[in-house]
Amino acid sequence: MQDDPKTLVSTEWLAAHLSDPDLRIIDASWHMPATGRDARAEYDACHIPNARFFDIDAISDKRSTLPHMAPPVELFISRMRAMGIGDGHQVVVYDNSDVHSAARVWWTFRLMGKTDVAVLDGGLGKWQAEGRAVEDMPPMLRDRHITVQRQAGLVRDVTQVAAASKLRDHEIIDARSPERFRGEVEEPRPGLRSGHIPGSRNLPYGRLLNADGTMKSPEELRAAFEAAGVDPDRPAITTCGSGVTAAILSLALERIGNRNHSLYDGSWTEWGSFPDLNIATGDA
Repeated sequence: MQDDPKTLVSTEWLAAHLSDPDLRIIDASWHMPATGRDARAEYDACHIPNARFFDIDAISDKRSTLPHMAPPVELFISRMRAMGIGDGHQVVVYDNSDVHSAARVWWTFRLMGKTDVAVLDGGLGKWQAEGRAVEDMPPMLRDRHITVQRQAGLVRDVTQVAAASKLRDHEIIDARSPERFRGEVEEPRPGLRSGHIPGSRNLPYGRLLNADGTMKSPEELRAAFEAAGVDPDRPAITTCGSGVTAAILSLALERIGNRNHSLYDGSWTEWGSFPDLNIATGDA
């Protein structure tokens, strides 16, 4: 794998840079409620040395009724300063979750105009499997100034996605399982209809990953998009259940050189709750 501090770095890269004074490591683990896992408690018990915990649910837009929507700029700034993350830092984000939530925080930083941020390939699982250091001590935090410039083009709302669905001027790519995409099973969140956004294509995020949770090579990623019926070079909108795993598709698009992609933050939690929005079932 080719290390890229703006998208994806290996455990070897992180180990080599672990003592860099301007490196900041984030544990972005997040779990579906049904798992019963407590990401914060797991972080407190075991994390990569000096890692900070990023609470995806807490650092979100509390004005919205939808789960973990992207945070307002002011909240992001205040939380990052309190975590000692700011200008001039190289950020590496990892997770220890089944849904590979680190990409969501990578995308959140990109949304805020911060590009020196990468996902740790393989996450905490690979780091520990290699016998690398972990600790249970909280990091020493010092306030650091952070400058934010929100990149509105990286996020889409329901109106914009509805227009893209109608005009077919974007590839709309859905990271959920085939059964959910086809509308064959009930959604995990109650009250949502089953199916997918008309015109969207299904690329379950797991198809972009190897068995050890690392991301496939750019050549394999491109092939996965094409196998899903997606032109990987067209403008793209990524979506999923609630905007977490969609970011894995966004990261993959960035890895293959597509810079014209955005994420539907409300995703199916929003679309599936509106009775006046069209839905499709079956394969695309």
